Amino acid sequence: MFARRLTLTSLMLAALALSGCADRLDNIGKAPALSTIDGSREAQAMSSTPMPRDIAARRDTDGASLWAAGRASLLGDRRAQIAGDILTVVIEIDDKAEVSASSNRGRSGSESMTIGALLGIDALGPLAEVDLSPGISTNSASASSGDGSTSRNEKLTLRVAATVVGTLPNGVLQIQGSQEVRVNYELRELLVTGFVRPEDISRQNEIPYDKIASARISYGGRGQITDMQQPRYGQQFTDIVLPF
Repeated sequence: MFARRLTLTSLMLAALALSGCADRLDNIGKAPALSTIDGSREAQAMSSTPMPRDIAARRDTDGASLWAAGRASLLGDRRAQIAGDILTVVIEIDDKAEVSASSNRGRSGSESMTIGALLGIDALGPLAEVDLSPGISTNSASASSGDGSTSRNEKLTLRVAATVVGTLPNGVLQIQGSQEVRVNYELRELLVTGFVRPEDISRQNEIPYDKIASARISYGGRGQITDMQQPRYGQQFTDIVLPF
C-alpha cells in the first residue's frame, strides 16, 4: 500500500514537472511575451463613459469668451478626478535600515541532602558504618548567548502612468498602473496599485508613492537572465521536503 502511494505521488510529481518543462520548451529561442491590455481594469475604466457631474447651459457668447472653466482650458484643473483619468506615480525609494541585537543568559544551581538520624533514631540501621553522605546531590548549569544583525539598503527611482479604476464613497481614488519594457530576451515589469486622495495630486498631475495608501509596488521581470538567477526546480523541491 505504501509503495502504491509512493508510486502515485511520483507519477503526479513527474506529470507536473513535464507540464512545466513543456511550457518552457515552447519558449526556447523566443522572447518573453508581453501582457495584453485588452480586458484589463485600466482599459475598462478608460472605455467606460462616465456621466457628467453637471450640465451647464450653453450660450452663444461662451465661444467668444477668453475665459473657460473647463478642464481643457488653459487654467483648467487637469488632475485626475474620475475613472479613466491618467496620472503619474513618482516612485523615489531610498531606504536604509540597520538593526543589531545581542543577548546573554546564564544560570547555575546545586542541591545536596543527607539523612543521618531521624528523631534520634539512626536512620541507616545496619548500614550505619557506610558513609552515604551526601545522600542526594545535584548540580546544574546552563548558558545561552545570541547575536544578530540586519542591514538593508534599497534605492529605486521610477515614474509610471497609472489609471483611475474606481472611486470610493468618500471620494478616494483607486489607481492601478502597469508598465512592461522588453530588451532583447529580458522583460521588466512594473506594477503599482493603491488609493490616493484627489487633494494629494499635484498640479502637474503627479502623486508621490508615499501618499498612496495600501500601495503595492512590484518591480521585477522574466526572461533568460531571471531564469538563470533562480535555483533549479529539483533544488527548490528538495529544499521544501527535506527536514535537514
